[in-house]
Amino acid sequence: MLQQFGFTQYESQVYQSLITVDQPLDATTIVKQSGVPRAKVYEVLHRLSEKGMILEATTGKKRLYTPLPIETTIQKLKADFEANIEQLKEAKSKQAPKDDRVWTLKEDQSIQAVLQELLQRAEHSVFISGWADDISSNLDLLEEKYRAGLVVNIHVIGEIKTTIPGVSTLIPDTHHEALERSRIVIVDEEEMLFAGVEDFRWQAIRTQSGPLVKFFTEFFYHDVALTEITQKYKDTVMRDEEIKKVLMKLRY
Repeated sequence: MLQQFGFTQYESQVYQSLITVDQPLDATTIVKQSGVPRAKVYEVLHRLSEKGMILEATTGKKRLYTPLPIETTIQKLKADFEANIEQLKEAKSKQAPKDDRVWTLKEDQSIQAVLQELLQRAEHSVFISGWADDISSNLDLLEEKYRAGLVVNIHVIGEIKTTIPGVSTLIPDTHHEALERSRIVIVDEEEMLFAGVEDFRWQAIRTQSGPLVKFFTEFFYHDVALTEITQKYKDTVMRDEEIKKVLMKLRY
């Protein structure tokens, strides 16, 4: 009966002998009812007791045993199963080594698919930088993550409409000669994707490498800072030819 739940044959036989009667049994009777050898019965009863499958009591000089009711046993086995599942998940996450390799990826649709997969898996935070059409195509998911309580910071080149407050917007003009199509996504400050166009084709890298994730997180803030500076002090910057020349060559 219980073998399919990880119990031994003797444990199953003893439990079944107890559940089929309406009164507690002593060890001698259990031996007769279950077919478990007398030399093994006390060991088996001890294991079942330790597993919480039977109750014990002493009456006079006899040690009596009775099983958990069948419905209670079912609930216990379900709870044990769920606990084991959680332990398995925890063990998997603890044992999974961090992949700090840098993976390369080509082709726009593949890069978009990986980007969306990263966004789906985000649990704590998302930093995303890109052009308005790219951001807009993922805006529903980003807003969903924001409503779920994640920190969502967006740097966008062009305009988008969103309820997310953490948005830095750069409206490009003719002075921004170094602007290039690119995407940065950093999730949970643990994994990132950077994509750009080279020879008219999208190419990307993806990694969990701590130093690279940190670098691109700082790079994200670099883009935000440049955007805020050029928007707030645009007139001042554009009047100073030396500052303008250097600033406009930076890649946002």
